[in-house]
Order: sequence, then structure tokens, then C-alpha cells
Amino acid sequence: MNALYIVCGLGLTALVAELFNARKILSILVILGLAAAIGLTIPELGTSISYFTNMVLIDNFSMAFSILIMAVTILWFWMAQDYFNQDLEHYTDRASLVLFTVAGGILMVSFNNMAILFLGIEVLSLSLYTLAGSKRDSLASNEAAFKYFLMGSFATGFLLLGIALVYGATRSFDVQGIAASVVIGSATLPAFFYVGVLLILVGLAFKISAVPFHFWAPDVYSGSPTSVTAFMSTVVKIAAVAAFVKVFSVCFAEIAPSWSFVLKIIMILTLAVPNLIAAAQDNVKRMLAYSSVGHVGYILLAFLAQPESSASAIFYYLCAYSVASITAFAVLLQVEKSNSGTDIVHFNGLFKRNPLLAVGLTIALLSLAGIPPLAGFFAKYLVFIQAIERGMISLTILAIVTSLMGAYYYFRVIIAMFLQEPAGDTLTVSASQKILIVILVAAMFALAVLPDYLLELI
Repeated sequence: MNALYIVCGLGLTALVAELFNARKILSILVILGLAAAIGLTIPELGTSISYFTNMVLIDNFSMAFSILIMAVTILWFWMAQDYFNQDLEHYTDRASLVLFTVAGGILMVSFNNMAILFLGIEVLSLSLYTLAGSKRDSLASNEAAFKYFLMGSFATGFLLLGIALVYGATRSFDVQGIAASVVIGSATLPAFFYVGVLLILVGLAFKISAVPFHFWAPDVYSGSPTSVTAFMSTVVKIAAVAAFVKVFSVCFAEIAPSWSFVLKIIMILTLAVPNLIAAAQDNVKRMLAYSSVGHVGYILLAFLAQPESSASAIFYYLCAYSVASITAFAVLLQVEKSNSGTDIVHFNGLFKRNPLLAVGLTIALLSLAGIPPLAGFFAKYLVFIQAIERGMISLTILAIVTSLMGAYYYFRVIIAMFLQEPAGDTLTVSASQKILIVILVAAMFALAVLPDYLLELI
């Protein structure tokens, strides 16, 4: 709970920082504050405490995902300094919106009441709509914000109606209360309860950008400022996936047959469709957007294999995915700044222009593709093992095939960086960004060497 208080305090501090001419130290203050929040949360692991009349539950699940959200946010702030410096007039506004998005994400992983889940989603989403359109002179950014707002509003409507129907059947917003009602009266629950469950599934599937509720993601990701895209594809996805896992593994595990078939269809489509489309993309930013959608398919496979005990594997997968994704976007930002574009041709000869960027992006893409000995390989290995243990052989084969498809479009970028003629002059990177990329690359190897510690957190 200390983490939520600190993040909200940082958000309010950012709002008034301009009044005290504290813009120059704001990023350092935010990073130190988030680090302090992580430091206060780690000793609490192993405890379980509820707050606000049992509406918020702080346990290993919520603390582990909160730590991951804050850790990735620290890396993001380090990476995204150019995003804030481009518009100094709105420096503090952007920082506060990011922090309130993080606060919404923490609520989404800590809820013990459907009202808090809805509140967390709204706090996160409203901030994101603004961030997506924060590049005011860009038509693509304005379009991204409008599409995200319009489709997000529809998805929220589905979610809210689903929650209302579930409440009507169980007379409870409390997660444990709903679960108890399902266990006790699963044979007598009215038909509209199951409609409510499916509507909640649709609403949360939109938030995690699962197919066929993903149509907003490629346009919003490619139209938003690149730094915001990196934030959406990591921090926001972590919160959304955690909320999805908690709702369906706690509330509706007893009636899994009523929603697992629908989720299986969604998972198959999420594995196949985005990977097929990503292979045809010539823009690396849009390719990473489809790749982000595709990774949700592997997470859903792990969840379907073991709904009630998949949280550890999904947590590790999100750790590996987030570090690799932040690395890829850190390099993408530097290339975009140098070449004013993110097409594959802009990555031609990157190794000759800046070896560190090329090597960093290569390792990130190999991890996303699931190539050993990187963290992404072990993350997918855990998913496949869980699926095989539950007899989901055909789905595992599909996941492996789509993973190979992913390797194809990742290697297109790698080949361009190492085998093509340079697309520009030497690319200079600040010392701060060099240190960040080195740390991120080391983290990808460290996560591969020490997965057991992360798996034991939940």
C-alpha cells in the first residue's frame, strides 16, 4: 500500500513542480521515489493485508506485479528523457500523467473489489488517452488518441455492464464473495450471469489487446509518440494482464468450462493473426506493435493451461518481455531521432553507425523471439512446458510455429543492421542512454540465469 501512496504523492508533486521551478530535478525525484516505493514493498512480501473495507488486497500477487510496474517505469523514465525535453512547457504535466497511469496500474493488480478494478482501469485509461495525443502537432498522434478514446470507451462499457450483471447474480462486488457465490450456487446461477462473465472477458481482452479486440493497438501504438508506445506495450500491458489473470483465476475458476472455449479461440487468433501481419510490416515501430499483440497469445496459453497456478510463469514472462521491449524501444528512439523514421531501411548498417545500439537491439529481438540463452527463451519454455503437461499438444505446436514466424520478422531487422549499407552517418548516443542499454542487456541475461527467484515471488 505504501507504493500506491508514494506514486500518488509523486503524481501530485509533479502537478505543482512547475510552481516551484523544480522541473530540472523532477525526473530524478520520480526515479528516486519509485525506487523508494520498491524498497518499501520488498520487505512486505509474504504478508497479506486488506485495506479500505477489504476493497484493496496487498498480497504477494499484487506486490510482485506492483514492483514490476514500478521497476519498468524507472527504466522508462530513464529512456524517455527526450520525450519530456521536447516540450518543456508540458514537462510536468506529462510526468504527472505517467505517474497517475502507474497508480491506476497498481490499483488494477491490487483490487479485491470490482469497483476498484473499474476505478484503476479508468485512472489508467484517461491518463493514457491524453499521453497518446501528447504530440499535438502530429496528425497521427491526434488520431491515435481519438481511436484509443473511442474504442476504449466502448470496451469500458462492456466491462461495466458485465460487472453489473455479475453483481445482479451474486449480490457482491467483492472478489472473494463472487468466487464463493460461484462455488456454492454454480448450478443455480441465472443465464445473465454467464453473459456478464463473457462481457467482462471482452472488456479485459480489449485492455490486453487480444485478437479480435486488438484493432486499436497497431494504430494507437504507431501513431503515439514512440516513448508513449514503449510505456503502453510494457507498463500498461503488465497491469492489464495481471487484472485479467486475477479476475478469471479467482472469481470464475469454478465455471472455467463456460469461458475457456471462448478464450481458447481468442488465444489461437492472438497467436496467429498478429504474427502473420507483423511479418509483412516494413515499419519497425508497427512491427513491434503487432509483436506486442502476439506475445499476449503466449500469456493466454500459459493461463489456459493452468488458470489457478499460472501467475508465476506469466509474471516471469512479463519480466522477460518488458526488459526486451524497453531495450528495443530505447534503440528505436535513437534511430528515429537520427533518421526521422522507423522503417527497416533506417536500420540499415546500424552496426557500423553505432555498434552498441545494434548489439543491444539484436539481443532484445532475439529474446523476444525466444532464442536461447536469453530470458525470452526460458519464458516461452515455461509456457510450453505448462501447456504440454496439460495435454495441450496441438496448441503448443501452434505456439512454436508462430514463434518461428516471429523469429523471421525479427531477423529481418537484424540482417538490415549487420549486412546492409549504412543509412546515415555515425549515430551518437548520450552516455546516459549507453549505460541504460548496457544495464538492459545485462538484465536480459540475468533473468535467464536466475528465473527461480522471480518464480517464487507469487
